[in-house]
Amino acid sequence: MQNDKPEPAEGGRRASEHAKRPLKKLVGSAHAPASHRKRKATSAAPGTRPGIESFEGINQPPGSGAVRLQWYDYDAGKFSFAESDEVEKLCASPRPEGTAVRWINIDGLHPYVVNRLRQAYDIHTLAAEDVLRTSQRPKMEEFEHHLFIVVRMLTLQEGELQQEQVSIFLFKDTLITFQEAKGDVWDPIRQRLEKNGSRLRGMGVAYLLYALLDAVVDHSFPILEAYGEMLEELEMAVIDNPKPDIQRRIHRIKRELLVLRRVLWPLRDVVNTLHRDDTHEIPEQVKAFMRDVYDHSVQVMEIIESYRDQAVGLNDLYMSAMSNRMNEIMKVLTIMATFFIPLTFVAGVYGMNFEHMPELTWKYSYGLFWLVCVGICGGLLYFFRKRGWIGNK
Repeated sequence: MQNDKPEPAEGGRRASEHAKRPLKKLVGSAHAPASHRKRKATSAAPGTRPGIESFEGINQPPGSGAVRLQWYDYDAGKFSFAESDEVEKLCASPRPEGTAVRWINIDGLHPYVVNRLRQAYDIHTLAAEDVLRTSQRPKMEEFEHHLFIVVRMLTLQEGELQQEQVSIFLFKDTLITFQEAKGDVWDPIRQRLEKNGSRLRGMGVAYLLYALLDAVVDHSFPILEAYGEMLEELEMAVIDNPKPDIQRRIHRIKRELLVLRRVLWPLRDVVNTLHRDDTHEIPEQVKAFMRDVYDHSVQVMEIIESYRDQAVGLNDLYMSAMSNRMNEIMKVLTIMATFFIPLTFVAGVYGMNFEHMPELTWKYSYGLFWLVCVGICGGLLYFFRKRGWIGNK
């Protein structure tokens, strides 16, 4: 079924909304770790035959709705969109006359679908295997007829950091993207494709690759902004009322910032390779835009490093606050004990069972005992306040 305009992916809106979710929701769970979307076949058993041919189900089509395929055909003056859950329908659908670029987006991974597109577009079997092995680090590999790029897409969902692998194949006039599940950060790209006269419509397939990578990198900024707000709130909590739960939250943020670093550091190298190396699929005009993505990725890494340092400093501040709190408690207990040491001494002397103690038979000895005790306590209180150990100096 052909449509004039694509419906924006609901998952993209969700990703944007979760990145802007109120801070209390983001910080609420102290134990929630950085999580990943569920995926299959993340690694191969030792000695497994290389290539996609080793996967089970390679000859069995997926069930209805298991995989969603969308394809966008466009040129400066023409645009069309179609979607289906049948890969054969995609393969049997030629690019409409008058269009120059096709973008194929697949939500959901299935060996049959990946292998079918491998056959249709002459994708290398090792690259097709890496699409299904979703534990790949961001990288770029150049083959005879196409470029293969792996990136990791980050989102905040329900206050938890989520990541998924996105595999991209760049051909002369076709771009194929494989995602693990529905929902991404590319809705603005789809909206730009709808507009007549947009730069995206007239710059070719390499510019589309730039736009997708730029969206992935730029989506890190609202995520990092949320982490910055969390760190500021935790800093106030550490100063005002340090609790053990705060330290768990600090360690959670440190772990998730480490995940961000592991994902975005190699992505920076991928973008750097795209704009520096002599890659025929990337024209010089687009390499200038790739340099902008590289600058953004460097900025993201600098923010991550500063936040990691801030998280380490928060942990040190928490330990210092807890140590000061313990010192205050010990100070109070020590002062209380100091008051009772001389009183215990006086009570101990006159509590002994000696036969001849003149003070015990004196009429006013009991009142004098309490007068001495009050005097001792008053003297100690004056001394402590004068030294600044109690109250203000």
